[in-house]
Amino acid sequence: MALGVLVLVFITGFFFPAAFTAGIIGFIVWGALILLDLLMMYLPGRAIEASRVVAERFSNGDENPVQYRVRSKYGFPVRCDVMDELPLQFQRRDFTLPLKLKAGGEESVRFTLRPVERGEYAFGNLHVYAWSPFGLVCRRFTMPVAQTVKVFPSFLQLRNYELFSIKHKLNELGVHRRRIIGHSMEFDHIKEYIRGDDVRTLNWKATARRGNLMVNNYTEERSQLVYCVIDKGRAMKMPFGGLTLLDYAINATLVFSNVAMQKGDKSGLITFTGKQTEILPASNKKVQLNKILDQLYAQTTDWTETDYERLGVHLRASLSQRSFLILFTNFESLSGMQRQLPYLKQLAKYHMLLVVFFENTELRELNEKRMEETEDIYMQVIAQKFAHEKKQIVRELAQAGIMSLLTAPEHLTVNVVNKYLELKSRMVL
Repeated sequence: MALGVLVLVFITGFFFPAAFTAGIIGFIVWGALILLDLLMMYLPGRAIEASRVVAERFSNGDENPVQYRVRSKYGFPVRCDVMDELPLQFQRRDFTLPLKLKAGGEESVRFTLRPVERGEYAFGNLHVYAWSPFGLVCRRFTMPVAQTVKVFPSFLQLRNYELFSIKHKLNELGVHRRRIIGHSMEFDHIKEYIRGDDVRTLNWKATARRGNLMVNNYTEERSQLVYCVIDKGRAMKMPFGGLTLLDYAINATLVFSNVAMQKGDKSGLITFTGKQTEILPASNKKVQLNKILDQLYAQTTDWTETDYERLGVHLRASLSQRSFLILFTNFESLSGMQRQLPYLKQLAKYHMLLVVFFENTELRELNEKRMEETEDIYMQVIAQKFAHEKKQIVRELAQAGIMSLLTAPEHLTVNVVNKYLELKSRMVL
């Protein structure tokens, strides 16, 4: 801007000699200010220090904090722009954080990143652009702080569930306690009868010995085998809200496995595609959750068709005990489910099976819109047909004696945990 003004002054100097003299004076002053700014910015040496504070691993699908600390050794206030070489997965080329530093001061600036893919994220160097007091010179400071951060399944959701569970506020997350109907057949102890106890649990032998009414007390059955079975076929490649269905299933599996182990059950993991089935045996040891997390980290989808027949063969050979299987998959059409129904029936014959598949939220939004054009009405009718087929799939599975759960991807974790707690309270497990 200053140079542009000087150019105009020199042009005016062709007509007015005094303006030419003023232009020369202005040019000298402008050059002196630049020289002064250069001396003030470069004489102190490396006057800006900056660092990036980031966790060793990120939680997929969640907002992860990143903090920058910038310290100035200049004897005057400076205005800075912090620019970081973010990982390629974020595709952000305009990332800049403005910052004002006092003389010899230190400031911190913080923002969040939301990854939507698991894997390794490489951060590059950190650049700080410091402006001189007159704003004529900008000096760049480069910090070689390149590092790699691994993005794991959503362990932040797991931590939130644990904290809310400690505070007894799980209902704020959508997890509800279920009223217990009936009683389990796992004996706990004998106690004296009090009003309100179920008379069907009277222990007549103990009553005869003690002379008072005694009842059997039962508790929830524990150490049951619970497996999360994740379909890695092309049906799980669909993205919603930036995350694929596979990532939603992985995040829900991590939280659910922790809940199941807290309830005393043994949790395991099964992942399968068209040709390969991987099984992590169920356990309730403390290291089991870390094993599940490590195995979930490397899971990816492929474009092959899922082979349920091969899955059934592997499970028949690997699981000798009757287990509770939560199958995370997706059916977009009734005919697609009917092709797999014989194999699902075979699984349900030897194990307790819960089929979890996903509601297409994009179609739901289309169904709720008011259409005026003829083409839009046709599209809405087709969307309603697909939504209706999802409900038909639920009915078909129920008729075959298979439990199912139709849920929106963003509500998957809460709905799966609620379904599990409901089945535990009903003593179905």
